[in-house]
Amino acid sequence: MSFLRRIFNSTASASPAQPDIAFGRYTDAYKPDQLFETAVQEFEAGEVQQAYRNFLQYLKDSQQDNITCKEADGVLSFDFWQGSQHVYGTITNDKIRVESRVAQADDLNVGFLRRLMEYNFRLQYSRFTLDNENCLTIVFDSHTVDGSPLKLLHAFRELAIHADKQDDLLLEEFRSLSPAEPRLFGEIPMEEKEVKYAFIQRSIGAVFTLINNAKPDPHKYAVNYAYSILALTFKLDYLIKPEGFMMDTLERIRGIFFQKSDRTAQMKVTAACKELQQLLDRPKEAFFREMYRTRSTFGINPAVNLATIVNSIEGEMPKMDWPMQQNYAALALAVPDYIVSSALFHHTPPAPVRELFHLYWQIREAGFFEDLGFDLDYVDAAGAMDKKAILQEIKNIAQRHRMVYPHLKPIVQNLVFDGPIAFTRSYLQMLKSLNLTKTP
Repeated sequence: MSFLRRIFNSTASASPAQPDIAFGRYTDAYKPDQLFETAVQEFEAGEVQQAYRNFLQYLKDSQQDNITCKEADGVLSFDFWQGSQHVYGTITNDKIRVESRVAQADDLNVGFLRRLMEYNFRLQYSRFTLDNENCLTIVFDSHTVDGSPLKLLHAFRELAIHADKQDDLLLEEFRSLSPAEPRLFGEIPMEEKEVKYAFIQRSIGAVFTLINNAKPDPHKYAVNYAYSILALTFKLDYLIKPEGFMMDTLERIRGIFFQKSDRTAQMKVTAACKELQQLLDRPKEAFFREMYRTRSTFGINPAVNLATIVNSIEGEMPKMDWPMQQNYAALALAVPDYIVSSALFHHTPPAPVRELFHLYWQIREAGFFEDLGFDLDYVDAAGAMDKKAILQEIKNIAQRHRMVYPHLKPIVQNLVFDGPIAFTRSYLQMLKSLNLTKTP
């Protein structure tokens, strides 16, 4: 496989026999910048059309058929995919126009019209409109004179990401809306859907069991339970890749904890549990409708360096101390789970760190990967970790990135395999000590 199919936009195993299953959000952060830099230079030199050709070439992902371009009669036409949404664009000597039809309106319901009008105030480059066929369409246009590749990159990204997000949400809520055009879905086998649905139910149920056991008191130690809930939402985002209603619900839960409000920690935990209960109560078929594979052009998460990851580890790791001292294993494990899953949600770490984070989940959720059909041997049937297999995979990850990071030699001597708490703690300490100095 070439570079692990863009770092876990496919399976993270080097074995061709492993299932081709995507984990984590799509990222374009590992894409070489040479074409984009060339496009910028050409635009500044007045070679506008050639700049746009190279810019569109830069948007292509070598691992998936995400964009097509053609040129005729002085018009450069293109289209690309973002999730399930198709985006169309044209560039002439004077103007640029890009649009994506999000939904077809059978009836002009004031509810979705008002929502999209208010939504426009949050957009910087694009806007939702209603076209002549009553299609809700998100549009960006600009004169070429001020349409630099950098501006187009931000504008195309905004339009594509919001089009892909809003289609599922609008179609879920408003029955007078229907898809504006056929949506591109890659089918997921029913067996995979069943495994993912069972994992969602099991994971949410485990958090509810933890809270309902009331040891320690969830009213007094609500902050500790908040870590369990947040770790759950970030973990599900990475391992399940939710779309539509589930993705929106997980975002609302995170908003409960991170947005400023007068709520106490205990009130936030209660509100988050109500949101999670909606997922537990949701019919299986509703989950299945939102399980599909897609092609994308833009990632959401910004690339960060190792220092950002280290700062997160150092800032959050002390939260393990108290539950460890009190033998509250589940609360203690929620902290490293939160560190790893939130880093994968908010950022695009350096490639070897992302692989090591994925290995973390292959160890922590070994049963889930086994149910999906992965042939991994990091944890046995009794739950014991295989030290030899884990050390070998860490070595393999380092070797795959040695050309870019010649000093990447993880210090594995201090890894502790006595149990999940000791291991996760020592594993994150190992990550902190990585040397990611690049080849000059």
